[in-house]
Amino acid sequence: MSAQPSFIRRFFRAIWISINAIRKIILNLVFFGALVLVWALLSSDSTIQLEDNTALVLKIEGSIVDQKRYIDPFSALLQEGNKDKSHQEIILADVIYAIDTAATDKKISTLVMDLSDLNNTGISKLHAVGDAINRFKAEGKFVTVIGNYFSQQQYFLASFADEIVLNPQGAVAIEGFSLYSLFYKSALDKLKVQTHVFRVGTYKSAIEPFIRDNMSEEAKEANQSLLNNLWQTYAKVVAENRKIESNQLALSAEDYLAQLNKTDGDSAKVALALGWVDKLQTLDQFRQGLIAKVGQDKSSDSHTFKQISLEDYYQLIKPLPIPSSQERVAIIVAKGQILNGNQEAGDIGGESTAKLIRKAKYDYQIKALVLRVDSPGGSAFASEQIRQELLSFKAAGKPVVVSMGSYAASGGYWISADADYIFASPSTITGSIGIFGLFTSFQDSLASLGIYTDGVATNDWAGLSLTRPLSPAVAAVIQRSIDKGYQEFLSIVATGRKMSIEAVDAIAQGRVWTGEEAVGLGLVDKLGDMDNAILKAAELAKLKQYDTQLIEQSLSTEQQMLQQLFGTVSVWLPPIQSHSTQMMQLLAPLEQTMTQLRNFNDPQGQYLLCEMCQIN
Repeated sequence: MSAQPSFIRRFFRAIWISINAIRKIILNLVFFGALVLVWALLSSDSTIQLEDNTALVLKIEGSIVDQKRYIDPFSALLQEGNKDKSHQEIILADVIYAIDTAATDKKISTLVMDLSDLNNTGISKLHAVGDAINRFKAEGKFVTVIGNYFSQQQYFLASFADEIVLNPQGAVAIEGFSLYSLFYKSALDKLKVQTHVFRVGTYKSAIEPFIRDNMSEEAKEANQSLLNNLWQTYAKVVAENRKIESNQLALSAEDYLAQLNKTDGDSAKVALALGWVDKLQTLDQFRQGLIAKVGQDKSSDSHTFKQISLEDYYQLIKPLPIPSSQERVAIIVAKGQILNGNQEAGDIGGESTAKLIRKAKYDYQIKALVLRVDSPGGSAFASEQIRQELLSFKAAGKPVVVSMGSYAASGGYWISADADYIFASPSTITGSIGIFGLFTSFQDSLASLGIYTDGVATNDWAGLSLTRPLSPAVAAVIQRSIDKGYQEFLSIVATGRKMSIEAVDAIAQGRVWTGEEAVGLGLVDKLGDMDNAILKAAELAKLKQYDTQLIEQSLSTEQQMLQQLFGTVSVWLPPIQSHSTQMMQLLAPLEQTMTQLRNFNDPQGQYLLCEMCQIN
């Protein structure tokens, strides 16, 4: 008997498969059509009307960044309902564009800042926003800021305002800078974990927590120097903005106690007496003052002043993408830790970032590139992948200009060194020219539990394992490779910066520098921001008229639709309570260390990472 199904059976089976396929297509069309309809209904907001004499409200929640970290739409939806705003990000270029546009907008008369949820933003980015605020003030417009409490970071940006208003029960916390780390050597010894470290550079202290119980004297020397320079930058800017002496900031505990005694322990009155703030007012008093200045908002029953939020204002004035035949300067943002392979936005992937540079190289309208580097480094291999692609871009006759953000150190400097021109801000952390490798083995830990590894291999490499001792011969090979990596780093910097290897080595050894110091050392060409970098790139490319083009990883059509849909739906979510406990704060450094270890994915186990970049 034949094993083949009968013709009739096969015929009806084919019909059923066809009907089922059509059914699925129809259902999918209905489903996605419903999604589009819901999105259209929810996004049909009333048109935003901008009245004369309106105040622009700059309420920054979370951190200011050069590039947002990619978050899948569903996770973003859940985060939107969270009262804890520390995870949120706002793009620096958007903030500056909105303030600069408002400066010449006749309907905007005042800028009101609420910085209560601002956190985790480098001084260089805050300074860039401050420069935009100064341009706003130069147009004869007024800037005010109110806070129940100002952290040191928030106060830096607040100092650019014409007027700082503090709640009568509030305080200003200006503490100075510090760098303390957890050290694990004794804990690892108790756990019988063997840590094998390979490094070059007297000041390359990223691996000290795994081999010491305290900070080395060399690291203390370098770190103290860096902190002092960063504090001088901070204090100088704030003192000039507030027209006070810099020694009136970050008082010692004894001096602050003396000030408290003068005001019967009132921190707000101390801030007023020291010139840190201009007024002590409740929120309602502040609101009434602005109503008197700009008028009352008649479009709502909230009894507040005429205002428009930064988000709504940006939607009104954001530039539309208009096709242009003009030559262009490309902008690529390299933000985050440098990791191997393809990475989402917010981290730098050796392959994904190289693809963006390659895309710019083969675009005939793009004549120059500005690489915005905001990275503490990471994988040596991935850093070299990016550098090679930049060299290929330059070989095509197109100049590269680097604009350094909060930090461009170690691997961040590796990818910057060959640029035709480098800009940094005074407080940029850069340098950290050094390299290390880290390998841990657990044979003694397992032996204490009665677990052993045994077997045979054709050579030492085949038997390399986390559960076996590292042979001296293999360790020597790894150290030799690290030595070569350091010499290569010196050579790259020497060639790119037109210095001798000896001169580079004298300022290398893993040591970090501020942007201001780096100019004097030859590691950076000039202090400046993104605008300076774009102008320089156009100058090097001999462009008189040009556009700029941001080149970034593009979302698929499905990702864009879901992001828009979930972003619109998020306003319907109830708030989620979030509680930060002392235990969570205590565990935060440990979590940061574990994340760093998880990100050690270099195929050769070699890393160019700046441990000091957590400061800025």
